Amino acid sequence: MFTGIVELLAPIIDIQPLDTTKSGGNGYSMTIGKTGSILHDCNIGDSIAVNGTCLTVTEFDANKDGGYFKIGIAPETLRRTNLGELKVGQGVNCERAMHAHTRFGGHFVQGHVDTTAVIRSVVPTGNALTITMRLTYAPDLLPLPSELAPFLIPKGYITLDGASLTLIDVSPPTGGRINANSAGETTEDAAGTTKQSETIEFSVMLIKHTQEVIGLSAKKPGEKVNVEMDMVGKYVHRAVLAGLSAEQPANPIDAAPKSSSSGSGQETLTALIERTVRKVLSEQK
Repeated sequence: MFTGIVELLAPIIDIQPLDTTKSGGNGYSMTIGKTGSILHDCNIGDSIAVNGTCLTVTEFDANKDGGYFKIGIAPETLRRTNLGELKVGQGVNCERAMHAHTRFGGHFVQGHVDTTAVIRSVVPTGNALTITMRLTYAPDLLPLPSELAPFLIPKGYITLDGASLTLIDVSPPTGGRINANSAGETTEDAAGTTKQSETIEFSVMLIKHTQEVIGLSAKKPGEKVNVEMDMVGKYVHRAVLAGLSAEQPANPIDAAPKSSSSGSGQETLTALIERTVRKVLSEQK
């Protein structure tokens, strides 16, 4: 479990697509340097979130060359995150798994990336940066953007490359552009789609301090960001869907439109409200 409060922005010092060493495990490995400040209590097998992805430490040295740790990255993780596109020298956000006594400054973050998003625009807003993104449309690899739309609400939480941030604007439940006239944006088919129902966008704002401590502020339109939706929102949404589908109405008055996991958040909310209203009206007769 993590908090989304990035501890360190550290450089990648080595990438091995096929690491035959013991710590490499004959797979894809990445070594992160200048990390001595977060390795004083590290052990082999510990979890560290790298760009928001919970990964296992397979080798480390807290002192050599400023400290480093190595992580192995599974093929599934490479497909579903931006880690496979990173290069040596680029910085990544790092956070150790939280202690029980840690002050909780962010929100519940699992380090399980749901999807990626493509940056559409980066616009200065005073001394802050407003960044607008679109969820990636890749049905063969990732959940449909429309399936994730219910978890995006204005002023709600989102985790971007491991950083806990607050949403500003989000696409309407039916999908569609936001900030359509923003300068410096990518092409209209950013993230692989122009279909309105799968055009799910959102924006966040980075204050000056955040710009200095996470890597997101250095990214440009067209680059990918790892996205983890709010875990609490996922559980609430699933519980509501389960409640709607599990009940067998005793009479037509209590009936409500069926909902599915692929329906929008607006449809789910509408079904819940309609069912509640029907029950209240029935009880008043």
